[in-house]
Amino acid sequence: MDGQPSSDIIDEIRDIPIYRKSIEQGFFPILEKPEIADGFPDNWMTPRLAKALEEGEAEFVLSTGTNHARMQIIRPPYFLLKTYYRLWSEHPDIADTWEEGCRRVSITTLLATEHVARVNAKKRGTVPEDVTALDDRRLDERTVYLNLRLDPELWLREDVERMIAEIRTEQQAHPLGRYHLDCSGYHLAHLIRKAREWGLWDTFPQPASVITAYEYTPANVRAYLEDHMDCPVVDLFGSTELGYLYYSDHTGRYHPHLDRMSLELVPVAPGSHIHSLIVTSLRSPHMPLIRYRSGDCVRTIDGSTDPTKVTRFCGREKELLPTPNGLVSQGDLDDAVATAAPEVFLYQLRDEGNGSFRLLYTTFDGVPLEPSESAGLEKFIGELTGFHCGTEHRTHIPIGISGKYAWLKMDS
Repeated sequence: MDGQPSSDIIDEIRDIPIYRKSIEQGFFPILEKPEIADGFPDNWMTPRLAKALEEGEAEFVLSTGTNHARMQIIRPPYFLLKTYYRLWSEHPDIADTWEEGCRRVSITTLLATEHVARVNAKKRGTVPEDVTALDDRRLDERTVYLNLRLDPELWLREDVERMIAEIRTEQQAHPLGRYHLDCSGYHLAHLIRKAREWGLWDTFPQPASVITAYEYTPANVRAYLEDHMDCPVVDLFGSTELGYLYYSDHTGRYHPHLDRMSLELVPVAPGSHIHSLIVTSLRSPHMPLIRYRSGDCVRTIDGSTDPTKVTRFCGREKELLPTPNGLVSQGDLDDAVATAAPEVFLYQLRDEGNGSFRLLYTTFDGVPLEPSESAGLEKFIGELTGFHCGTEHRTHIPIGISGKYAWLKMDS
């Protein structure tokens, strides 16, 4: 199957300038991000879209980039949130917390908190000056954002005490004392570590359900969360422009959620079992995406291109590392780290030139790996990449300006 759109889909996109040439030729090539940006927004503009923008039914937003340029897109207000809420309400393991009206506490990037503050200020016709008040960080009657610092490693005791108190406020608003915790896995792990370090863990209210989203969650981080959270920990995979496409269950198995969507998997290189995710989506009526390369990479259980057999989301295509042993993804490195050193928390692979790399790492307890463990980790990474790799313990690996971690730093 080449993923060409059906006649029904073509009828829905016929007036959109970016697709006119493909319709005339009778063939839709894979849509790349630069093509979306070239001539934006005129290449998407139709009378229907112009009216939607004028009436507030569509808005311009930026995708949430990590180490690459953010892309401007058009979508309905609260597009991603509505997809999230639908998945939460339908998920077999955690739908009960939606049905019970549990409030959603979100611990993720500072950019997300600031976005909510801007949305609220816009509603009031003001400019956000201070986001310390909890209500300034409330997205709707159900969701509030907690993080007020870019780098969670730099949270102070007073930050952790405030966040725990705010969680308790949301928990106590529920008649059964239950709440739903939404997070970046990294941010929640930082909060757990600091609460334990400062003797505050006993005051941390246990959630009724947890969703990790926003970015890749390493296997060691997921295991750490599951060890400390007495509830299901569910992962969602998606993006700003697409909404959520997959969800995991309590066993870690992924299931597709493809409302008004279809997927293709295309090997990133001939013979590779790492696949690019190609998406056709009509979810956003203002910016339907036909054969769009999302930039994400996946693996399937049998190496096939069957989207129903996806078992692993393994990072971004732009961050694939060429090695003597073939392309290596973030997920591949993560498997090596998790196998060799479950104590490792954060890590970053750095190119030192001349085919030599160094893995900087932190641990959950702050203690460096034993020499034998470091040697084992170096061996696993060397076998994976074909490069010589050393390791170096750090007490702090800074977060990126987006509020997300970079797993790879190439020599520039």
